[in-house]
Parts: sequence; C-alpha cells; structure tokens
Amino acid sequence: MTQARTISHQLAHMKSEGLPLRFAERLGMEPLYGRVAASVAPVISFTAGQGCIDDGVEALMTLVWHLPSSVLDAVQDTVPVPQGLSSCVDHEDNSTSRIPIRDGCLMSLADFVEHRFVPEYLVGKRTASRSYFYGILKFILTPARVARAFGIHSRPADKKFEPMPNWPYMDNMALCEVNPEVIQSLISTSLRRGYSPRTATHIRDVIRNVLSHATLRGYYVGTNPATLVTVPAVIRKEVRTLTLEQLSQVIQMMRFPEKAIALFALSTDLNVSEICGLQWKYVNLSNGGRSADGEWLSPRTIAIRNQCYRGEFGSVVPRRRRFISVPDFLCTLLRELRNREKFTGLEDFVIASRTGTPVNPDNVSLRRLKTIGKALDMPWLSWKVFHRTRVSLIHQFGRYLGRQIEQAFQIKTG
Repeated sequence: MTQARTISHQLAHMKSEGLPLRFAERLGMEPLYGRVAASVAPVISFTAGQGCIDDGVEALMTLVWHLPSSVLDAVQDTVPVPQGLSSCVDHEDNSTSRIPIRDGCLMSLADFVEHRFVPEYLVGKRTASRSYFYGILKFILTPARVARAFGIHSRPADKKFEPMPNWPYMDNMALCEVNPEVIQSLISTSLRRGYSPRTATHIRDVIRNVLSHATLRGYYVGTNPATLVTVPAVIRKEVRTLTLEQLSQVIQMMRFPEKAIALFALSTDLNVSEICGLQWKYVNLSNGGRSADGEWLSPRTIAIRNQCYRGEFGSVVPRRRRFISVPDFLCTLLRELRNREKFTGLEDFVIASRTGTPVNPDNVSLRRLKTIGKALDMPWLSWKVFHRTRVSLIHQFGRYLGRQIEQAFQIKTG
C-alpha cells in the first residue's frame, strides 16, 4: 500500500467526485466507470485509503483505469497492479507487478512524439504534411527515433539513419526542460552547419507544433517556448523562369519521361503529383464524350482525380478535383503515348515507368533535370520553374502560347 498512499497523498483535499478524472488526465489514462476491470486489459486497479480526504472524512476509494500503451515505457513512479490483468507487464515474483508511470511534463520529447504527436496530430494529415514533419523532426530527434515514431524499420547499417556528429538532439530531454535557450541553441547549430534560415524556421515551427499539442493534451503547462525564439529573416531567392531560347535548349536535351512532364506543366495547371498520378481512364482524346467512373467526360478533356506524391498514389483533395481541356500540342503528345506497345489500359498511368508504375518526379529531377541544368548553367532548374515559365509566357503571348510551345518542342499538330 506504500505506493497507493503516495499517490493518494497527491490527491488529498480534492473532492472525491473529481479525483479519478483529474488524476487520469494527468497520467494520460482513461477512467473506467461501471466496467468490470478484468474484462478490460491492460488495466490499473488500486485502493487509495490513507490521506484521501473529502470534507475532513477519510475515505476508502478504488480507482480503475485503462492503461494506454503510450505510457508503458514512461518511467517515474510506480503503481501496484494485480497480476493477470495485463499481458504487457513483466511480472515479478511477488503478488503484484509494477507498471512505470511518468508525470506528463517529465515524459521525454522523443516519447511524446512517438506515442502522442505522430499517432494523434499527424494521423489525419496528408502525405505531404507527414513527409514534412518526418524530414524536419530528424533535426530535432535522432533519425532512427524519428523512423521508429513513423513506423519505419531502420537498419543499423543504413547510413540515412545515422545521427549527425555533435548535433544537439533532444531525444531524452523532458518536455518541461524544453525552453527558449535549448531551442535557440539547436537553431544556432543548424545555421553554423550551413543550413538555411528557412530550415531553421521550419525546425522552430515543428517544435512549436509539438509543444502546442503537448499543451492541448495536458503534458505541458505554460507559454510555448518556441514562440519566444527568433530566427533569421528568410532571404527570398530570385524567382527563375525560362525564356523561349532557354526553353528550346532545355527541351533539346530532354527525353521521356521528363519531356512529357515538362509539356504538361507548360500547357496545363496540373502540378507534378497530378501529372504523375494521371491514368488513361481520365483522359478523353476523342471528339465525343464518354463516361469515366460514373462521370461524364467531355471531348478532349482530362479529369483530375488522383495524384502520386512521393510514391504514394491517392485521391486529390476536393478543391483540386476539376476538368481541363487538352490543347492541340498536348493532344499530339498524348496520342503518341497512347500508341506505345504497353501500359495503355484504362488503369495504366499516362506517364509510366518501365514497370508500369507511376514515375517518381523527385528521382527524375535529381537524375535528369539537375544534370540538364548543370550542363546549361541553370543549376536552379526544377519542375516549379516550368510552372512559373507557363505563367510568364501566358502574360507574354496570351492565346498564341500554344504556337510558341509547339515551336520549342518541335511538335507538329493537325
């Protein structure tokens, strides 16, 4: 009963009606009222008698909680647990086992990210958001611990999971120990190591998001220290676009698939994920309408319904669902692709890899665009440059844009 007395002492002078809920919230547990403890596992059940006072009257109180897995490996105080209630607990030789429980603010930052932030805050986020947090969290926690939090298997021999030497990782730091000085030190280190002010800002912002969620869940109390940290002003890079002469030079060095992606980017408002996720069933090149998944597809029209972002294929967000008209020069390219020997079925991808899967635009950018850009003294060449070039050319040539692109790509229409 020693541990029960210790815990009940923390609850002294509090109304008995509010004891279970308040204490459960502090430990991150869910109170179980009107349930049979043995039917729910894992479970904590103990009796608090000494020091549990309600209006001056000592009361005997039995508290029962459901124990989430997120607190199993937090280590601080212990609570006696009857054997047999949980298979997750290592049993001792005596009649009770002890589950380690840590006060919320003493939970380490790495534990909170793994057991609370990722499964609760990021669970409903799209792939782009999850990838963003995964990339930036590796500046805050060791890469292997971040991979573990995201359910990614990390092998010791894999260099991408190796920590950076002498980097001030915050894995073992308790939530209550995270202060402006610690965050500022991490940001200063990133700047000294050559990372940009934009990266430093992202690090600060991700820590702020983590601690905001900790505050919401009751694991952190007080002003969010990340809001008190200043970062250097982000220096805006020059916005690059291609002239028609530069565009012609780039196109001459291109081949499939980067040439097809570039033509899509120059002639439509599709982003690169939507281009790589486009399937033939959503492309109508004929002069008559047809049905696609129960929707009517007008002549020479493309329906934007899916995308492929960093290898993950899925639906676009509702506001990106739309129909676009196919200009003549793009229609010519699509007919050429439709006449290839394979990957022309309705479920196949328009821009398909050698195995029929969607191409990865990041890989194409690294292997082809950067090589072309380096050869032409355009190290800034990227997919976004083609989108910006489209906007610039529209302002310059208006409705005659198609003619200019046909000349640059040497496309014969008609």
